[in-house]
Amino acid sequence: MWAWIFHKFTGWVLIGYLFTHVAVLSTATVDGATYTQTLQGLESLLLVRFLEVGLLAVAAFHILNGVRLLFVDLGVGLEAQDKAFYAALIATAAITVASIPTFLVGAF
Repeated sequence: MWAWIFHKFTGWVLIGYLFTHVAVLSTATVDGATYTQTLQGLESLLLVRFLEVGLLAVAAFHILNGVRLLFVDLGVGLEAQDKAFYAALIATAAITVASIPTFLVGAF
């Protein structure tokens, strides 16, 4: 049940991010300078850098759990669904922790 709840939650977060992403990209329709200023302004905020790490965690879990669900739908590994869910959580944590230095470089 937790896998389903987390998958739905991460899906909704990704949809919300999609609207934010389109809003930021729409500044490129004004001119290149506005787009550059918008990106530089967002990158200068420490909160945005931490939100990017969170976005990676959300996307990584959604992808890994989606692959798990694909195998479940194909009938592969039905008896190990819980182990695959925990593996997706651990892999997401590892990917997220490993990416923190990349996202926070130059922030401090």
